[in-house]
Amino acid sequence: MSRLNWQKSSFSGGPESNCLYLATAPDGTIRLRESDEPRTVLATTPEGLAALLQHLRPRPSS
Repeated sequence: MSRLNWQKSSFSGGPESNCLYLATAPDGTIRLRESDEPRTVLATTPEGLAALLQHLRPRPSS
């Protein structure tokens, strides 16, 4: 398996220093890992990650 080029999320680095890292695998899937558990890696598609982010975004109040 080729090495992944991990990039720290721009939303990472709060007071607890919890960081989320992302990488794109050669097969086009997105890999996610957390700084305190770097051996645990989640894999998703770009569409799956986009759907998750859309779901997590705060909705404007009416």
